[in-house]
Amino acid sequence: MWLIAGLGNPGPQYAQTRHNAGFMVIDRLAARWSVSVTSRGFHSLTASTRVGEEQVLLLKPQTFMNESGLAVGEAVRWYRLGPERLIVVYDDLDLPLGKIRLRYKGSSGGHNGMKSILQHLGTETFGRVRIGIGRPLKGRSVIDHVLSPFSPDELSTVRPALNRAVELIEIAVQEGFEKAMSKV
Repeated sequence: MWLIAGLGNPGPQYAQTRHNAGFMVIDRLAARWSVSVTSRGFHSLTASTRVGEEQVLLLKPQTFMNESGLAVGEAVRWYRLGPERLIVVYDDLDLPLGKIRLRYKGSSGGHNGMKSILQHLGTETFGRVRIGIGRPLKGRSVIDHVLSPFSPDELSTVRPALNRAVELIEIAVQEGFEKAMSKV
């Protein structure tokens, strides 16, 4: 079984914000796999499906970003998943807009959702798909930047990255995370 957790903030006011890039990828995966992420469990909205021979649980924590680890940790423990079966998808300020990076290990990089997950899991070793949202313009706070929606021009750059993240996650589920990393 695979657990794919997309990070974001619950509520319509955050739906299209930069901080919800993880939710956007989960929504695209759900559409691709013809499931609805509407079930409730693990302080999250969830959907379960099969991808090839693999069982997959999609997870959108409803705990707000800073407490994402509560939801992810609960699901990992319930299913007794090893870290090699977890992929977390989230926004990254340190990547240029629309860039994607896959990593299997590392720190939170200052991302509060990842800090929470690391704390709740007690390990830095699990799959990560980072979606670049770029740094804020000079004079704009990081909080305002991550909680604001993408502009139409930015969306034209971000949409292909979100779609590519879906493709890479599907490769990871079917062929392994290392194989997906080699495709970036």
